[in-house]
Amino acid sequence: MLTGESASVSTFSQPPATFDDHAIDTPEQVALYFPLAGLGSRFLAAALDIAIQTAVTLLLVLVAVIVFSAIGTHRLDNMSNTAAKWFTALLILGYFTLIWGYYTLFEAFRNGQTPGKRVLKIRVIKDSGRQITFFEALARNLLRVIDNLPGAYLTGVISILVTKQNKRLGDLVAGTIVVHERTDEFGGYLSAPVSRSFTSNIFQAPAAPPPMLSEIPADRVARLTPNDLHLIDSFLARAISLPMDVRAQLGSRLLDTLCTKMDVPVPTDVPPERILEALAYTLRGAGRA
Repeated sequence: MLTGESASVSTFSQPPATFDDHAIDTPEQVALYFPLAGLGSRFLAAALDIAIQTAVTLLLVLVAVIVFSAIGTHRLDNMSNTAAKWFTALLILGYFTLIWGYYTLFEAFRNGQTPGKRVLKIRVIKDSGRQITFFEALARNLLRVIDNLPGAYLTGVISILVTKQNKRLGDLVAGTIVVHERTDEFGGYLSAPVSRSFTSNIFQAPAAPPPMLSEIPADRVARLTPNDLHLIDSFLARAISLPMDVRAQLGSRLLDTLCTKMDVPVPTDVPPERILEALAYTLRGAGRA
């Protein structure tokens, strides 16, 4: 529901959730359903990731053998000894990053997906439906040590089987879930020049003012308030996760509400989301943020 000076947006019906769905109620009173990833798809994704880590580890070992063999054929003076120490430190750092940073970095900066998860079309998100941050990815993956006890991820498997949302211990600590992607129902990123922060999930102003506001007088745009800007930002931040039909209806309803408040006709030759982005840019430029 839209709050403040704007009118409310009505609820749109969604397909009922199944046993394997995670339901999220948005502020617009729209229920979103995320199909939870089961043990099978998560196991296959983990197997692919382990295979990648193993291949990179073998490559590091091969490089180490070649380099140390080359160093060993020369007299170990101070220069070569120092180089060997630095190379050893780099190898240790690379191996540490590969083992401990692989999952964290990919999930934090690649839309919640490691290469294995991308192949299986699953990803990690927060219980609320938003993308996870670096610290949340770090928290869930530090618990892999415990999930792996006593071996073969037995603790994690048991946790996935007994929890309602298929959560291992790392998911319980970080407040995350693993879901299937629905490429047939969900749209991609907005086409306008808008950047999305991984940590705040808030849209920032585009670099140049969009041209589609030329038909709306500045004094009419000035009728909008910081609360209206907050509503626009909330919609745009959530738009990429909404089913396309709900996304289009919510965008049109929100634009209708704002145009009524500005006392201007609703533009029909530009997609509503582009106009909403332009309004957000203009309001930020006027210091309404």
